[in-house]
Amino acid sequence: MMNERMNAKQRAGFKAVEFVEDGMIVGLGTGSTAFWMVERLGARVRAGMRVRGVPTSRRTEEQARSLGIPLVTFAEVQELDLAIDGADEIGPGLALIKGGGGALLREKLVAAAARRFVVVADAGKKVEVLGKFPLPVEVVPFAWEVTARRVAAVTSAEPIVRRADDGGIYATDNGNYILDCRCGEIRDAERMERELKMLTGVVECGLFVGVADLAVVATDDDVEVIISQK
Repeated sequence: MMNERMNAKQRAGFKAVEFVEDGMIVGLGTGSTAFWMVERLGARVRAGMRVRGVPTSRRTEEQARSLGIPLVTFAEVQELDLAIDGADEIGPGLALIKGGGGALLREKLVAAAARRFVVVADAGKKVEVLGKFPLPVEVVPFAWEVTARRVAAVTSAEPIVRRADDGGIYATDNGNYILDCRCGEIRDAERMERELKMLTGVVECGLFVGVADLAVVATDDDVEVIISQK
């Protein structure tokens, strides 16, 4: 049960679990708000709810296992009933920027496999125009410097290869690199997503356009549920 001591991330994550029904196969997102969703779902499982989860990252997989949430892979299931994940920005029409946590490829695969995709966030993630948060673009390591120049031509921004805590190049769970692009205002997110994905060397980008079905957006005091008009 939500209480006044919860912060916005907890409130949003807990609220999103209300959309999970007994027997569902659920995509489990990655990030600071999705963390609380997984925590709440674990409590539901311990109380008797029957669900199976597909995690979007190794970090989420470890968390879910520690909470006793049964996990499956896409070798076992082809479709998910629901996916719940966070976002770095939520723009008009529930267009999103995701990938700050480095799991954008798996997150998009899981979202695409779900009948319904719910995004969870604190109210600070809502923006009038996408682009203040750096746009992550996942690329293969081979010739990433060449790919970066192509990405720059599309985004009009100088891509910065993401670094790990030890100073080396950060590698995703799939062994790829991430280029962070400070694009400024992205007025046509659908076009940019399409053009980036056409580039040789680009695996995926952090623009999620026309994917989210609803958003659970919370402050420390309240929760707003926004339904997509797609």
